[in-house]
Order: sequence, then C-alpha cells, then structure tokens
Amino acid sequence: MTTASVLGLSLVLFVLGVIAFFVKRNLLAQFMAVEIMLNAANLDFLGLARGAERVDAQVIIFLVMTVAAAEAALGLAIILMVFRRKKSIQSEDFRTLRG
Repeated sequence: MTTASVLGLSLVLFVLGVIAFFVKRNLLAQFMAVEIMLNAANLDFLGLARGAERVDAQVIIFLVMTVAAAEAALGLAIILMVFRRKKSIQSEDFRTLRG
C-alpha cells in the first residue's frame, strides 16, 4: 500500500468514527466510535512514518495504544456505573451525571 492510500483509509475511518459518535445515541456505540477514531490516528501515524521512512512513530503508536487501553477500562467502568444507576445506556435518558 502506498502512503496516500494508508492516509486515505485513516481519514475514512476517522470520519466514520466522528459520524457514528454523533449519530448513535447508545453510550456503548459512542464508546466504540471513539475507539475507531483512536485506531484511525494510529493508522495515520503509521502511514506517515512509513512515508518518511522513520521508526520514531512507533513510540507514539505505543503511547496511543496505552491511552486507548486505559480509556477502554475506564470508559467501560463508567458505562457500567451509569447503567447501574440509570438502568439505561441511552445518552438521551440523562442530561447530567449528578447524583
């Protein structure tokens, strides 16, 4: 794959993630859309590093993967706590997270 095609695929994935985040009203679907956007950023770093023939981007990719793993753990915990309290994970069912 060429650098342009990798960057194009990354752009398509990121745009699909943004659209899914704003269209879906389910917190779990919104959470998965954020994960897709983080993976698109990883793919973008990989494509740019390959185009410049540098290995430095691998460090940034590992950093983004670490942030995504932490976000997955905390995000799922928050969604679980919201479900236990509100009995729903639809974002329209609540406006604030106050007790």
